[in-house]
Amino acid sequence: MPQRIAVIGGGAAGFFAAIRAKEVNPEAIVTIYEKGEKPLAKVAITGGGRCNLTNSFAQVTDLKKVYPRGDKLMKRLFKTFDHQDTIRWFESHGVPLVTQEDECVFPRSQDAQSIVKCLTNEARRLGISIVTRHNLTGIKREENKTFLLFNDNNKQIEAERVIITTGGHPKHFSFEYLAQLGHEISAPIPSLFTFNINDKALRNLMGTVVENATISVVGEKMRANGPILITHWGLSGPAVLKLSSYAARFSHERQYRFNVSINWIGETNTSIVAELIKNTAEANASKLVTNAQPLLPHIEDKRGFVNSFPRAFPTRLWDYLMQKIGMPTDKRWNETGKKWQNKIVEVLVNDIYHVEGKSSWREEFVTCGGISLNALNPTTLESKHVPGLFFAGEVTDVDAITGGFNLQAAWTMGYVAGENAAH
Repeated sequence: MPQRIAVIGGGAAGFFAAIRAKEVNPEAIVTIYEKGEKPLAKVAITGGGRCNLTNSFAQVTDLKKVYPRGDKLMKRLFKTFDHQDTIRWFESHGVPLVTQEDECVFPRSQDAQSIVKCLTNEARRLGISIVTRHNLTGIKREENKTFLLFNDNNKQIEAERVIITTGGHPKHFSFEYLAQLGHEISAPIPSLFTFNINDKALRNLMGTVVENATISVVGEKMRANGPILITHWGLSGPAVLKLSSYAARFSHERQYRFNVSINWIGETNTSIVAELIKNTAEANASKLVTNAQPLLPHIEDKRGFVNSFPRAFPTRLWDYLMQKIGMPTDKRWNETGKKWQNKIVEVLVNDIYHVEGKSSWREEFVTCGGISLNALNPTTLESKHVPGLFFAGEVTDVDAITGGFNLQAAWTMGYVAGENAAH
């Protein structure tokens, strides 16, 4: 009798697991069971509907920086299937890709449906069945090593191998049936969120972007670099999203109330910043401080090219910061002196805000937590507690920052789980 492989979850990891399992064992009966009405629904909206399916990893020197949880596991699994393999796989299956300046990889069509259609067409070509509206509620392993799977309609399904790829769950009870099988569950909590700041004057600057900033958690060794966007609720942008991922558990433990420090110019050496302000004062001696903001240092772009044009500090933000430190509106640069210049330096490199809650980021909800990696064989992704049961994707305690890294984890883990489940 052909081996029956049940893949629970019709997302990125689920489809990749099913496809790889069928490639390894063409005689196997592989079925994807999806809870919703449409498989790959999250893939269809990721990257703003364009699908940021992976990253070039050209700027990644430490996987811990992009995988706050699961970096060691991903390093091991990348030896089997990494981002380069992902790029080759999709292009060989008829989806041309492009790499942006920020190293994010998208389909050339700039349409997530290119990825959705590719996966669904390949699954159908291989003879993989796709069943929707199937909500798994329980698993039982019989003495003959057959799995019995139950859904919320009490329908029973049999399989010799099961791959769980149900994605992240915001509530602990969703993992209960897996905990009953002996798996340790890392508490699921949100990751990738923006910060609510109760500062009306700051929020009035909504739409302001500072390209090269640093944001950190006060008193903790957690920081992130990159653009910061001021919104009508507080702070967003790549740097904020990265920090939210690094500080996911810290933020949750403090009920999303803590202090952050912003370095608005991204330069940590205060002596350099002090020299910048001193030079600004000398070059604009007779001008009002509020009318002559400093020109920021040159910065390199993602590909190492130096921007030859000095960057003017955002005017609205400069006015806000000067008001924040109490700078008189009639004071000129030649009247500032060391005391006022020190205040300017301090607000530029260590501007403190109190976070009072979070906001979800678009529709791309990411969860920190899930099946503890201690419960998995790090080479095969098979459960240490239940032979024949495999896990892949966000259902495990693996998550990443933005930039295509979460989907890359799904492709990699799905590939490895599918290959080993089919053996």
